[in-house]
Amino acid sequence: MRKWYLPLTVLGVAGLAALALSERGRESVARALGRLEDAPEPFRGWNEAAQRELESLQEAIERLADTLHTAR
Repeated sequence: MRKWYLPLTVLGVAGLAALALSERGRESVARALGRLEDAPEPFRGWNEAAQRELESLQEAIERLADTLHTAR
């Protein structure tokens, strides 16, 4: 399975590059982002909860980094 990591990674990056560089890809991304702005309320609630969780994780990482820094 490990021999497939590099080819699959290259394929994924190439697909993202094609999406970002083609006019149709940029239009599709813009359209998708436009739909997200008009997202229904449950999705917005999930988004806010995910944002709070990310902030909590960031604070925990910062506390861990401070603890490791003072232990040296």
